[in-house]
Amino acid sequence: MTFDDVRKFVLAWPEVEDGTSYGTPALKVRKKMLARLKEDGDSLVMPGVPPDERDMLVESQPKVFYFTDHYRDYPIVLIHLSKAKRSSVEPLLRRHWRTLASKTAVREFDARG
Repeated sequence: MTFDDVRKFVLAWPEVEDGTSYGTPALKVRKKMLARLKEDGDSLVMPGVPPDERDMLVESQPKVFYFTDHYRDYPIVLIHLSKAKRSSVEPLLRRHWRTLASKTAVREFDARG
């Protein structure tokens, strides 16, 4: 996967738009960060992942998921996009999108199936 791959499917969701964060490409929902590309150009900074779930992801798929000391105290996991599959990344993005999008947008999205 690449960031462009992620962009393509996430921009189809309501209220998602391109942006920047810390000087890198980002995807935002109502001006709040859904995810961003890390400075290495391959890692996705994925908020909305509680530390216990992050630890489980890192333990079960260490080549895909990781974190650094900088993110230790935050509900964030880092994802090596070049080693990730959409089936691992999309559910995390969708869950976080649901917390950022308006209730109306989520309801309409769910109604579309």
